[in-house]
Amino acid sequence: MPNEFISDDRATSARPIWLLTDSSLPHWLADQPPAVQLWVQQSGYKAERLRMLSLPTAAGGVAGVLVGLGSLQSPDQLTLWHGAALPGKLPAGVYALAAPLSAQAATQLALGWQFGRYRFDRYRADRESALTATAQLVAPDNADLAYVQHAADACARARDYINLPANDFGPAELAEVASDLARRFDAECHITVGAELLTAGFPLVYAVGKASEREPRLIDLRAGDPSAPRVTIVGKGVCFDSGGLDLKTSSGMALMKKDMGGAACALALAEMLLVSKAPIRLRLLIPAVENSVGGRAFRPGDVLRSRHGLTVEIGNTDAEGRLVLADAMAAADEENPALLLDLATLTGAARVALGPELPAAYSQPESLATDLARLGGLESDPVWPMPLWAGYDDEFSSKVADLNNVSASTFAGSIIGALFLRRFVNPSRNWLHVDLYGWNPKDRPGRPVGAEAQVSARSIGSYVSASDETR
Repeated sequence: MPNEFISDDRATSARPIWLLTDSSLPHWLADQPPAVQLWVQQSGYKAERLRMLSLPTAAGGVAGVLVGLGSLQSPDQLTLWHGAALPGKLPAGVYALAAPLSAQAATQLALGWQFGRYRFDRYRADRESALTATAQLVAPDNADLAYVQHAADACARARDYINLPANDFGPAELAEVASDLARRFDAECHITVGAELLTAGFPLVYAVGKASEREPRLIDLRAGDPSAPRVTIVGKGVCFDSGGLDLKTSSGMALMKKDMGGAACALALAEMLLVSKAPIRLRLLIPAVENSVGGRAFRPGDVLRSRHGLTVEIGNTDAEGRLVLADAMAAADEENPALLLDLATLTGAARVALGPELPAAYSQPESLATDLARLGGLESDPVWPMPLWAGYDDEFSSKVADLNNVSASTFAGSIIGALFLRRFVNPSRNWLHVDLYGWNPKDRPGRPVGAEAQVSARSIGSYVSASDETR
């Protein structure tokens, strides 16, 4: 996403934007000419959240714009979603903030502006007209524009990957994206394809993906000083999920192009860590598969051996994400990383419990998820800590294998999914699992209907950077 901020030398001719809370509006009005006071009062403007009011010039143009922040105590408390509303609502022209913000608020507003400009329109014939930017913003004072650009680019790419239809974005294309990331940052990237997964020790990844004409892959990217603390990110890369032989309904399949949302967010996070030169040894693992129906499809009742050594009875082929993650996480765990994170569109149960905007976070120890929630709140990228409730750990019992891939119970589905993954991680490992949705079901400023880069470049990047010892 190109940087659309205007340089400071045009600030003198820019129209001012006044960011006003409902409590600061009367004080601002008291300092304005009578004509402005009358215009605002007759317009019934109350500085409600995201409500805008243009101030007219004598010739009928736009002299400036009031932007409401509602009940905030100060403009320095604004979030990126306040900034995201601006590009689509401001009249055409060049604008500048009338008063400086703190560094945090200025950065959030600038990042929001970039989010508000995001569109996925590559398949539309009218894309050129849609790309025309009518409102431009002078770069806000104090904003970290380098961070804004990197975060906006990484998150826009993650959104693009999720939005792309599965016919144009399968395991091979996902692997190529990772290879390109490695080339840009002089990193190592090894991709294991098809039957090579068996000899390389990824039998569950192979089993899930072998029915598709598009061969499964294990993407393994490494970068950074080998002696630095190891941070390993695992992203679920199911590029389309039919449910396998336990076939989904048509409505359940409608959004399954986004089942690689965890991988997309993992790529965005990896890009942010690489561009910021985080002092870590980064490893990115993505099992990239398509869960298809065919003569080679794995079946309910099959017993599969995992990389970890545990055998898994298949109770449902639609619980495939935890299978491919299990092999990847076992490989990650073998290197004793200081921090292991996995991102996955794992369960519908997490959406039932928390809705589409609030990913579920599980961790050992519990403080990791709590810390992530705190930092996510600062970045408008929320998560909700959830319990790894040991009382449900026996739900995976199987009479023929070490464990089943699903529970016999219909309760606590997100917790059950997290507990399954925990079987493949050392009990002493610093591990964080995020069950996310990766999709906006309704249209809002900066959040059009479609893909969302949840818990990616912003909050987890802050999380990793905030720890002196990388946890």
